Amino acid sequence: MTETQVLVINADLPDIDHPLAIGPEPEMFKLAQHNYKSGEWPFPVRLVKPGTKPWDDATYLASMKQDPKQGEREDIKAIRRAYHDDCHTIRSLAIKTGFTNQQVSHLVHKYSLRLRNQYWRAEKYDNPNEIITGQTVDLLGDKLGAPARSIRQASYSNGLVCGYYISRVPRI
Repeated sequence: MTETQVLVINADLPDIDHPLAIGPEPEMFKLAQHNYKSGEWPFPVRLVKPGTKPWDDATYLASMKQDPKQGEREDIKAIRRAYHDDCHTIRSLAIKTGFTNQQVSHLVHKYSLRLRNQYWRAEKYDNPNEIITGQTVDLLGDKLGAPARSIRQASYSNGLVCGYYISRVPRI
């Protein structure tokens, strides 16, 4: 069994070319503990193998940056928690999580989180300025004079009912 040679260096000012001590790992560990506790080395020390490349703070901090996908997963978890706390609109989710409406809308669409608080919209075929809205499909059906079933079916296929394009719109 061969013992690994290590260098004892100052952790605050890493200089591998000028180590504080060189020797086998178990002895250097004991030496570092003793000298640190006795106050001979009033700074933190690190054991490294010879030939180790020196490190710098910029590289270390870059290695700690969060993966964008991981950040997005954390964001959608926060949105789902807020959703389970009875926030069912984009605006209420944004307020609860602290994200912008655009971020919440993007993540809700990307992860197919269903917003229950939608409204139904009917836009006139030949006059797009004429719009009729309703909180429920039944209410919109009453306003248009059409059965709710045909309105719901038209919303899936962007079809026409009584001369109106039907769509569901998420409440903001």
